[in-house]
Amino acid sequence: MTNTLHPNLLKPLDLGFTTLKNRVIMGSMHTGLEDRFYNYPKLAEYFRERARGGVGLMVTGGISPNRQGWLLPFGGTLNSIFDVPNHRKVTTAVHEEGGKIVMQILHAGRYGYQPFVVSASAKKSPISPFKPRALTERGIRATIRDYARCAVLARRAGYDGVEIMGSEGYLLSQFLCTRTNQRTDRWGGPIENRMRLPVDIVKQVRAAVGTDFIIMFRHSVLDLVEGGNSWDEVVQVAQALEQAGVNIFNTGIGWHEARVPTIVTSVPRAAFASVAARLRQAVKVPVVASNRINMPDEAEALIASGAVDLVSMARPFLADPEWVNKVAAGRADEINTCIACNQACLDHTFANQRASCLVNPRAGFETELVYRPATRQKRVAVVGAGPAGMAAAAVAAERGHAVILFDSSESIGGQFKLALQVPGKEEFAQTLRYFGVRLKAAGVKLALGQRVTREQLSAQEFDEVIIATGIVPRIPAIPGVDHAKVVSYVDVLQRKVTPGKRVAIIGAGGIGFDVGEFLLHDPALPLPVPLEQWCHEWGVDLDAMTHGGLAPAEQHEPPQPYRQLFLLQRKAGKPGASLGKTSGWVHRATLQRNGVEMLAGVEYLRIDDAGLHIRVGGAERVLEVDHIVLCAGQEPLAELMPAANAAPPAATPRFHCIGGAALAAELDAKRAIREAAVLAAGL
Repeated sequence: MTNTLHPNLLKPLDLGFTTLKNRVIMGSMHTGLEDRFYNYPKLAEYFRERARGGVGLMVTGGISPNRQGWLLPFGGTLNSIFDVPNHRKVTTAVHEEGGKIVMQILHAGRYGYQPFVVSASAKKSPISPFKPRALTERGIRATIRDYARCAVLARRAGYDGVEIMGSEGYLLSQFLCTRTNQRTDRWGGPIENRMRLPVDIVKQVRAAVGTDFIIMFRHSVLDLVEGGNSWDEVVQVAQALEQAGVNIFNTGIGWHEARVPTIVTSVPRAAFASVAARLRQAVKVPVVASNRINMPDEAEALIASGAVDLVSMARPFLADPEWVNKVAAGRADEINTCIACNQACLDHTFANQRASCLVNPRAGFETELVYRPATRQKRVAVVGAGPAGMAAAAVAAERGHAVILFDSSESIGGQFKLALQVPGKEEFAQTLRYFGVRLKAAGVKLALGQRVTREQLSAQEFDEVIIATGIVPRIPAIPGVDHAKVVSYVDVLQRKVTPGKRVAIIGAGGIGFDVGEFLLHDPALPLPVPLEQWCHEWGVDLDAMTHGGLAPAEQHEPPQPYRQLFLLQRKAGKPGASLGKTSGWVHRATLQRNGVEMLAGVEYLRIDDAGLHIRVGGAERVLEVDHIVLCAGQEPLAELMPAANAAPPAATPRFHCIGGAALAAELDAKRAIREAAVLAAGL
């Protein structure tokens, strides 16, 4: 089957000296493999798999041009001829699969987590403990030479070009914006001076590599911070860079320190594409739209309309290396969609761990987690059709085993069916769509709407039984917890109960925050949240009439909250401290903006007709609420597992326990899916 729905997305792009086979760019994504030479064979296979998947052009994770530019101590660097052989492993793998790849040159500036950091001015970043030195004139000139040398070495290593990182608040952004550039010499002051560094870098790189080498510039079109650039300045910089030798403009949105979400799942799809389209009208070279583009229909519409020339997706290629090939074959329903959760990718990156993907645990582990055909077909029962069960059943069946997937519900999904009820998590429905298609294609037999017993499993002569039955909510030992005011988060998210206007939520983990966002949403309003409403809530000016693209505060005053909420936790410390590093602040900000009172160190005294009686900091208080929602943790549901001391007969199948059924301390789909894949790969 050939795709007729996305012809523009699959159309080649002629750059004059080279041609990209389609309009899809795999954007830069730091995996952690770049930082150690011994991991380059793994990095090569990571890129090989995605080149084989059909993407038109790939961008590596950020590689520093010098030691001062390191993100981390001894981070990925290309400044010596001795680094070239490692990079050649990557480019050879990509070219063997018919792909093209450019290397991103990234100087972290004041964002570096190391003591050699430099910047335009000696202004400390809020996300790094190290205060930078202001680059001297001599240091600036050396930095320009380092960029040029890095590009020359990239060409020698076989890259098809370089992407110069000029956005997200890294070094070049720090020179471009008055937020961080307070210099009074010829590198500071008016925009003509502030843009001198990136322009000179592009000129020197172009002179060093010649005309038949791609220079893509990641240009910040919305800084989303105070002291960011105006739209006129964004355009002026772009036109100067184009004149200096840029072939393609990729678009960057927001600094890492911005207090506006730009890539989490609650950001509307293609939210910033209109800004990229405005840049497209101001320059003559191709422009790339980026951020929260994850499925082909949106991408096709952007290309077909002429708004932009290409689309960039990074995390979607972690989720599915075959994204382009599936689109080309008319199999878009088989795409494993990126749900923008950040849990295994960016959260890992900022914790100095190898990046992977919640919905695709093979990402970054292509040489280690391999699904080889089974040497002997086994009969496998999987009990529980949540994330762990679906993943285990799919991998086992794809390897050749005969798999039956049991669940007491009438449909697959487990906890994901609850998650997708939360405003901003509608993308979770895409994962259920994907697994539905994948399970059917793999030949998994579904046995839904029935609760199976251990005896039934043993009687059906299964070789392997995988228990993935998940969790049951924990009921805390609070006097009066059986009061009519008390309800489970499960009943709330399943809409079996409609809480009143004043609600207390016991438990401030991920579920508590999800329930809070669910209860704050007026059910009469549409989901997902329309782009205009989202911009109003977060103070984003897509017309970029203000510096940095931030709307004046008076233009985005929050409306009256739909409910009055109290979010409570027993332990001391900041509520939501366990949430993801790159997304937790978004959830906290949403609840704070809506007036949610968050209390930590709470002692629960009792529940009665008056409400919830608590003690905080030695003072007693009564929360006069209509309902109390329990989000106080969960217990594993593993009743089907044989007793640990049981001695089953030889004919009894082997039992395995994964996901929440094995460990229910905190719901963790990332761990559950990975456990499932590893287990099924070894059956």
